[in-house]
Amino acid sequence: MAPNQTTLDPDTLAFRRKKYQIIARILEQTYGYPEWRQHLAPVEELVCTILSQNTSDTNRDRGFTALRERFPTWEDVRDAPVEAVIDAIRPAGLANQKGPRIQAALRHVTEQQGAITLDFLNDLSLEDAKAWLTDINGIGPKTAAIILLFAFNQPAFPVDTHVHRVTGRLGLIGPKTTAERAHVELEAIIPPADYYPAHLNFIRHGREICHARRPRCEICPLAAHCDYYQGVLRAAKSS
Repeated sequence: MAPNQTTLDPDTLAFRRKKYQIIARILEQTYGYPEWRQHLAPVEELVCTILSQNTSDTNRDRGFTALRERFPTWEDVRDAPVEAVIDAIRPAGLANQKGPRIQAALRHVTEQQGAITLDFLNDLSLEDAKAWLTDINGIGPKTAAIILLFAFNQPAFPVDTHVHRVTGRLGLIGPKTTAERAHVELEAIIPPADYYPAHLNFIRHGREICHARRPRCEICPLAAHCDYYQGVLRAAKSS
């Protein structure tokens, strides 16, 4: 599928694009408009994103810091006994899975490029870069999009649990849209120049207000535009 192509019908696509513009203005008024900055170098972003799977940001950062303190270079991580890598990243959780996955990813990069570098991705088309990254075992659309957006400022839109939940409740994606499918739909709805601020603002909204359990709808600035909240209101009126 070409960039920003979607199977949404034209009317639905137009409606959601218009709705996004309203929501984006409110989010900007509430949280600001984050300007892009490189968070980590590309290989660091790859490893950090693997560590972030199914854990908190705090535990991810603890695991990443411990790994970097234990091994001075990524070659050292790649070539170390797997038990040593697992032990270093244990604070991140699921270390028995993530340790081998990190080493396999670093080996894949080495085999394909002759060195541990992802800088070449900036010279590929967006779709080719996504395809290259997702060819690594354990790297899906979210991780690929995170690397491309945060390390290279490429127009890829990552969908994590917060983004999936918030955009689903708002009605920017359908109620049965999977997280993987949401990457395609949201990239078609949101202007590429907005990917970075939209991603960060949706995450912040999910953390501060639109919680998975007990969302704080009573103080939400998006309540008037939220399908979830409107459903709650209708249920309350009919009860």
